[in-house]
Amino acid sequence: MKKIIYLVFLMIFSLSATTAFAIKSDPKRVSENPATPVTTENRLSEEEMSRLKTRVEEIRDMEKENLTNKEKSDLKKELKGIKKTVKDGGGYYIGAGTLLLIIILVIILL
Repeated sequence: MKKIIYLVFLMIFSLSATTAFAIKSDPKRVSENPATPVTTENRLSEEEMSRLKTRVEEIRDMEKENLTNKEKSDLKKELKGIKKTVKDGGGYYIGAGTLLLIIILVIILL
């Protein structure tokens, strides 16, 4: 029984490792986004949230007709980065295969 549980946990961890390596990180894209604050904690502080909100309001109030295409695309990238920063409030990601194995394991053990 211990051997089976050991193998099941090994399968769970091996299947969840594939989702961790599936993300393609491009170091050039990370440096292009100036809106992403550098923090060590998962949640944004109130100061950072207010700074991001004021930046979004500044971008909305801009006259975009006078901007070049490059400037417009830079603003879009910055807004997407801010949206991603605000949306990533923390949490855990469980892959579909891992979730399926956990459900099967719970059913078998109960």
